[in-house]
Amino acid sequence: MELSLKDAFIDNFLGQSPRWYKQLIIIFLIVNPVIFFIDPFVAGWVLVIEFIFTLAMALKCYPLQPGGLLALEAIIIGMASPEAVYQETIANFQVIMLLMFMVAAIYFMRELLLFTFTRILLTVKSKSFLSFLFCFTAAFLSAFLGALTVTAVLISVAIGFYAVYHKFTSGKKLHDDHDHSNDLEVRDQDREDLEQFRSFLRSLIMHGAVGTALGGVSTLVGEPQNLLIAERAGWDFIEFYIRMAPVTMPVLVFGLATSVFLEKVKWFGYGATLPDSVAAVLREYDREENARRTNKTNAVLIVQAIVGVVLILALAFHVAAVGLVGLMVIVLLTALNGIVEEHRIGHAFEEALPFTALLVVFFAVVAVIHEQHLFTPVVTAVLAMDREIQPLMFFIANGVLSMISDNVFVATVYINEIAQALKDGVIDRAQFDVLAVAINTGTNLPSVATPNGQAAFLFLLTSALAPLIRLSYGKMMWMALPYTFVLSSVGMLTIWLFF
Repeated sequence: MELSLKDAFIDNFLGQSPRWYKQLIIIFLIVNPVIFFIDPFVAGWVLVIEFIFTLAMALKCYPLQPGGLLALEAIIIGMASPEAVYQETIANFQVIMLLMFMVAAIYFMRELLLFTFTRILLTVKSKSFLSFLFCFTAAFLSAFLGALTVTAVLISVAIGFYAVYHKFTSGKKLHDDHDHSNDLEVRDQDREDLEQFRSFLRSLIMHGAVGTALGGVSTLVGEPQNLLIAERAGWDFIEFYIRMAPVTMPVLVFGLATSVFLEKVKWFGYGATLPDSVAAVLREYDREENARRTNKTNAVLIVQAIVGVVLILALAFHVAAVGLVGLMVIVLLTALNGIVEEHRIGHAFEEALPFTALLVVFFAVVAVIHEQHLFTPVVTAVLAMDREIQPLMFFIANGVLSMISDNVFVATVYINEIAQALKDGVIDRAQFDVLAVAINTGTNLPSVATPNGQAAFLFLLTSALAPLIRLSYGKMMWMALPYTFVLSSVGMLTIWLFF
């Protein structure tokens, strides 16, 4: 039956989101101007809470649309100016380029990555050691490529594995066309193994995702906000790593130990092993790929490996802004491997650009926070404490807010606040450096608690992989819980001991 025009508008608003969610967003949009008229400071905090809510409900609706509507209304009613949003965006342009180009660059290295991870998956028999390898490899790569980039790698690899086995369970050959998001054709005798494979992939992906946080906190390219913190502090790649090391290296050791422990005790959704039927299919896939490999495909892998080394060296020696390095990788890989069609290049940007747009909406909310001075009371209270306890309190304050919000969002606010305190003479340069370490580690470590806390976690949750392996918001929080406790505890202890 044809919808009425009114029902059509309602049906179109936020698409397939639940009706209660649509109604709640409309209520937010109605009450915000009223609250702003009564008390702008309270209205600012209400907006922040509403925006965090849209992040938490990412599986109901991608946060760009509802969060963007809230931010747009805030600008229209005067909570911040368009110029303030523009300045926030310009100040974070390196982060935007990182997302646009570096994540897209990894798309053109997927053959090498799938080849490498297939070797690891089929060679390593121990699930504990395999989990350790995924966590360690993700941490190492994140230190040079960035957590979001490595998360894109993990997503690409996991979807590749899943698609191969799902195609088999549907009775098709490995190179047939197939929709791996649809279980209707899965044979009944394979459903149990498919569920176990999903659990296996979930645990590996979560170990890897936490690994991106372990490595991402260590370097200025590891997380989007690290670039901003390093820029405000004037630190290069090496200095950033050295200043963070007293916290990040102990955390890395305990984090890796946790990955092994969880697989041994099989708590919090970990411990699932690779079913024999899946291993057999993946080995057959590997044999077919090897048989089909030609000098041309080998040349592609060699080029990708060489460019990968160039990428790591370029980032380690900071030869250019990270986003420009990513663009260089795109140019080299597409030119040398014969990818010259516009539509093939365009696919590389499909994962990164929605999140890039969401990040700019973050900056609009950050502009509101600045204009309304929402965090000033918190920062003032912490800076009024004894100098010795300030780093720990900043770690805790940033950690708690990052758990319920987003670490890019929180770090951007806090580093700007202490930069202003330094400019005003409230703190000296030595204390600024210490507090910058506390902010960076405080936003990066406890934020693994929730998908909206880590940009990489939100990226994973909103990816095409999450519904395939049944990785929901609640499931991700449950599986991250032991890591949250370990990383936060070790981080707090090291901040207390060394700073």
